[in-house]
Amino acid sequence: MRAPAAVLFDVDGVLLDTGDLFRQVWRGWALGHGLDPDLVLARTAGRRTADVLGEVAPHLDPAVERRALDALTRQRMAGVRPVAGAGALVRACQRVPWAIVTSGSRWFVGECFRSTGLPLPTVAVYDEDVRHGKPAPEGYLAATRRLGTPPDRCVVVEDAPDGVRAAKAAGCVVLAVTTTHPPARLAQADACLPNLAAVRDLLWTAWEGKPTDD
Repeated sequence: MRAPAAVLFDVDGVLLDTGDLFRQVWRGWALGHGLDPDLVLARTAGRRTADVLGEVAPHLDPAVERRALDALTRQRMAGVRPVAGAGALVRACQRVPWAIVTSGSRWFVGECFRSTGLPLPTVAVYDEDVRHGKPAPEGYLAATRRLGTPPDRCVVVEDAPDGVRAAKAAGCVVLAVTTTHPPARLAQADACLPNLAAVRDLLWTAWEGKPTDD
């Protein structure tokens, strides 16, 4: 792999371990509305809240439901932790411009990064910043423009199928971690890796010619 000039990260499932939190939130919300929670959960991975609501509950007021989901999230978010290896990976990437591109909201990601000690990058694209969420490439293209780096010189780290599709559509190189989905669901990625430590080693090898010893 050619040494990347910039690195872009998804957040949920890549840097923050939010899987249990959002399964609880969406399941509770779905049951409260008489919806099948499994059908709702099947549409949430890597997706913006607004897009999920538009698909599973088009008859409901999205603004009202967004506030309800935010309230459920605030009640349960104290247990959010970084994904194993997230801090070390972010530190290793400080040598190049980096960004986050997330389907999460600004308030949620900001609070989680502060509480977990992860640094917020200068460039961050949240769900409120785009008209079309993943799998559309809008978020990743916005981040590459703000970084001033051509998409084909950017590496994206993703964990969800829609996120992989979005990054590939933007023209980026995509490394998928298989911590939340099996490799078969992430087949469009340029490489599938088992965890963030493997991502860090691959990036460091591209930059230095050998894995980091940290």
